[in-house]
Amino acid sequence: MSRIQACMAALAAQNKKGLIPFITAGDPDPELTLPLMRALVEGGADIIELGVPFSDPMADGPVIQRASERALLKGVGLRDVLEMVKQFRSTNQTTPVVLMGYANPIERMGQEQFIQAASQAGVDGVLVVDYPPEECEYFAENMHKNGMDTIFLLAPTSTDERIAQVGKIATGYVYYVSLKGVTGSGALDLDAVAAMIPRIKKHVNVPVGVGFGIRDAETAKAIASVSDAVVIGSRIIQELENTPREHAVAAVQSFITEIRSALDN
Repeated sequence: MSRIQACMAALAAQNKKGLIPFITAGDPDPELTLPLMRALVEGGADIIELGVPFSDPMADGPVIQRASERALLKGVGLRDVLEMVKQFRSTNQTTPVVLMGYANPIERMGQEQFIQAASQAGVDGVLVVDYPPEECEYFAENMHKNGMDTIFLLAPTSTDERIAQVGKIATGYVYYVSLKGVTGSGALDLDAVAAMIPRIKKHVNVPVGVGFGIRDAETAKAIASVSDAVVIGSRIIQELENTPREHAVAAVQSFITEIRSALDN
C-alpha cells in the first residue's frame, strides 16, 4: 500500500475527510517552500500537492500562473522540485507528496529517468494535467512498479467512457475539477458536485478529491460532505501574495488550520 493509499484508508477508518492543499514549488521564494510544506502539515494537511513551475500552465487561472512565473524567475525547475521533496522527506516520512504539473518537463527529462528520480526523492504520486489517460498506461504501470500513484483529473464534462478509462489506471485518488474553467474561477454548485460524485464512483474505486473554487472553510465543509477530500490551491497562493514575506508561513498555517477545523467539526 502506498503512502497515499494508507493515508486515505486511515481517513476513511476515522470517518474523516482529506485536506489536500496545493502550493507552487519555489513561490514566492525557493527558501520558503520547505517551511511552507511543514506549515501545511502542522495546520492539518493530509496530502501536499506540490506544483512544478511551468511556463504555460493551461489549466491554471491567473493566480497560479503568477506563482509559476515567480518560481521560474527564481530558476526553479523539475530537478529543484525533486530536491525539495528529498529535503522534506529528511524530516517527514509520513505525509504524502503529489507533484502536479505538465508533461513537458517530464518528457524533457525522460519518463523512466523521472520516475526513478521521483521515487528516490520520496514522491508519492504524480498528476500530469496533459497526460491523457488513453495514452498513459505505460507511464502509469512504471509509476505503480515504483510504488507511486497516478492521479488524474475529471471534470463536469467528463463522459462515462472517460471516467471508466481513468478508473482503469488511477490509483491513490482522483481529482474532480468542480468548475468548467481554470483554477480559482467561478462559484461552486454543490448540487452539481453532489450529483457527479456517484457517477464517478461507479467507474472509479479510489477516493475522490474535489478542487477548483474552494475558497473558505464553509465551502470546504460543504464539499467534504459529498466527497472524500478537498483540494485548495489558488486561495493559498493568494494568501502568499497578500502577506509580507516574514508572515507568509504563519498566515498559510493559520488558514489551513481553519479549514481543518471546519472539516473535523
